[in-house]
Amino acid sequence: MNSSIKTLPISLDNQLDFNTEDACAFGLSLNSTYTQAQPFPHIVIDNFLPEDLIDCIHSNFPLEQANTDMLYERGYKGQHKRQINPNQCSPQLKNIFAAFNSAGMLQFIEKLTGIDGLIPDPYFIGGGLHETKTGGFLGVHSDFRINKKLNIERRINVIIYLNKDWQEEYGGNLELWDKQMKTCLKRALPIYNRCVIFNTDKDSNHGHPEPLTSPEHITRKSIALYYYTSPNNLTEVKQRNKTHYKPRPKDRFSLKYYINKLMKNKN
Repeated sequence: MNSSIKTLPISLDNQLDFNTEDACAFGLSLNSTYTQAQPFPHIVIDNFLPEDLIDCIHSNFPLEQANTDMLYERGYKGQHKRQINPNQCSPQLKNIFAAFNSAGMLQFIEKLTGIDGLIPDPYFIGGGLHETKTGGFLGVHSDFRINKKLNIERRINVIIYLNKDWQEEYGGNLELWDKQMKTCLKRALPIYNRCVIFNTDKDSNHGHPEPLTSPEHITRKSIALYYYTSPNNLTEVKQRNKTHYKPRPKDRFSLKYYINKLMKNKN
């Protein structure tokens, strides 16, 4: 997957201040690349955060499992995965995630995507810090569309990878699939300080569906940030409040997939 080499204009000094003017210019400069990308609007940006900032996040990543963590052992819907809420993390991480929800970040993403009126999620529902262990994976899916706590509609995903010295043979590529779920059109290896930003709608099919083959002591770590807008018709979009997992062609021929689907329909 082609990537753009840019750095977000945010400083670790002065309480993580953004240079708002530069953030807007940065987003605007990449707008056409973003909106014209296939199979849906997206962009891959390497060296996304200043080096001291990404290193601070990496060094403060919680190593020990906490009672507040969400654990996923759901097969195609997420296996060997841990989700960590930043509000339960160190003061350094709390401050950084507050900056990710600030006006400077919102204005950068608005200029990048052309979507105005973006709203952050201070609760980080479904987002925050993610970690997947060896053998883990996440099936291809289109995301839940409604934040039911805030009654707002999900529009944008931002994923920032935290994996130093990640090797191709470990797998873990983020895959972007076409609308018909026939072809994977793009792959992005989850290397350190790589950022992937993309629109979320019913056809933004993505995931990392191949089990990780990394050594046991190496996990796939990332930041997941979701941004929303106020829905025009809340009654209509309430029908879109679930994540929809979608089998790849080879998954459709899996006996286990059909048995699970049959059991679900019986319940």
